Amino acid sequence: MNGQKVVLDVGQCSADHSAIRMLCEGMGALVERAHTADEALSRIARGGVSLVLVNRILDADGSDGLSLISDICSKATNPLPVMLVSNYPHFQEEAVCRGAVLGFGKSKLHAHETRACLEPFLR
Repeated sequence: MNGQKVVLDVGQCSADHSAIRMLCEGMGALVERAHTADEALSRIARGGVSLVLVNRILDADGSDGLSLISDICSKATNPLPVMLVSNYPHFQEEAVCRGAVLGFGKSKLHAHETRACLEPFLR
């Protein structure tokens, strides 16, 4: 991978995953996808993930993305940056309280501020 950053995108529907993938790949990252919490935790355990993006409600099974954020942040031996993908500020605040870094909403995928939010983790 030659130092290429790996983004694990968790729980997005196909359209949103495609948009997130295009954004992150445009910033030089490799994007992998997990549909469920178990898939995400298994991929994280293998190592090499630079950033995890978690949907508030996982599309595949409707499970709670905030619970997954808690699991990732509490189990990580090395701090792994995790962001919630949600347009709702109160869910962003809850994610930060659970150990995530401030994320972004899908409505702002093409905004400069979203690129600025991702850039420290993808450089």
